[in-house]
Amino acid sequence: MHLSSPEVDLVIAVHDPNREIARAVGSVLSSSAIARVIVVCHNTPVRSIAERLGDFAADPRVVLVPLDDGIRSPSGPFNRGLELAEAPFVSIMGSDDELAPGAVDTWLRVAHEYSAEVVIPVVRYAGGARMPTPPTRPWRTGALDPIRDRLAYRTAPLGLVARERFGGLRMTPGLASGEDLDFSTRLWFSGASIARVRDGAEYFVHDDAERVTFTRRPVAEDLEAVRRLISDDWVMALPEHSREAIAVKLWRLPVFGAVHYRAASWNAGDRVALADAGGELVRFASSALDVLSRADRELVRGILDPAVADDDLDGASRARRRFMTPAALIPVRVSRFGAREAPLRFAAATWLTSRR
Repeated sequence: MHLSSPEVDLVIAVHDPNREIARAVGSVLSSSAIARVIVVCHNTPVRSIAERLGDFAADPRVVLVPLDDGIRSPSGPFNRGLELAEAPFVSIMGSDDELAPGAVDTWLRVAHEYSAEVVIPVVRYAGGARMPTPPTRPWRTGALDPIRDRLAYRTAPLGLVARERFGGLRMTPGLASGEDLDFSTRLWFSGASIARVRDGAEYFVHDDAERVTFTRRPVAEDLEAVRRLISDDWVMALPEHSREAIAVKLWRLPVFGAVHYRAASWNAGDRVALADAGGELVRFASSALDVLSRADRELVRGILDPAVADDDLDGASRARRRFMTPAALIPVRVSRFGAREAPLRFAAATWLTSRR
């Protein structure tokens, strides 16, 4: 089933002509809902990208846009594409990735069925495994709730976004990673109507190429997006339970991840930057520590104190990743054992999402 009118502009940021841009664009063009594919050629010649696209470059729906800003950040090209978007809905996509045939048509049908301003698709690795983020309530499709459906765990704003409501949103300029954190958090906690695609119409992530996101950088750079988010007036004005949900996600993913991926490679500057960011996160939502596991809490202690030996910090990081141990399953405050973000309930929801 095809839609009669195109209603979606999709933005692809490409930084390297060696990327599989033809695969990405071809998969997008399989949907009749597409008005334009805006390919922003970031610090790379348009001619090279056009050659890589082959016949797709001649498709009238494909628009190649140059952007030479000399900045190694995906926010620039995505923001340029968002500025150029004119269709009722906009979407973004990485140049290495791929959509299932007709995926955008399905996303748009879901948007119309639920009068949704944001539609979240299923995301899978190219090998087929499903990314379990966000671990939503399994029976829920429309009217998703940012806390009950743990929407904060989907950082990348993949899917459809209504321009009438969110046309002014932009990625955080200049960041090498986390540029989409503020953008997506504003989506989830906006009060907008949000729906998800239950099955099919997947967004496929191809991780065979080196991505900017996986490049090792100083901790201060990696956590700059976190610090900017939690110091912004709009997020500080959210209710306490919303800030707690955001903070738990930030501890579990970018902060604990920064520790995990730097095992045995610490320097004094990284430890100080880590402690500073952790302290700001505690002040942002101290109640988040109550629902973290006891193993998590030991890691937080090491994060907050640069005097803790690097080996001890790495050991605490390994311990909190032994997910089936009592220390990893029991929250700091036992009275919150059944909380939505508490370890056991969160782990169960994540497992169920990955099995769908």
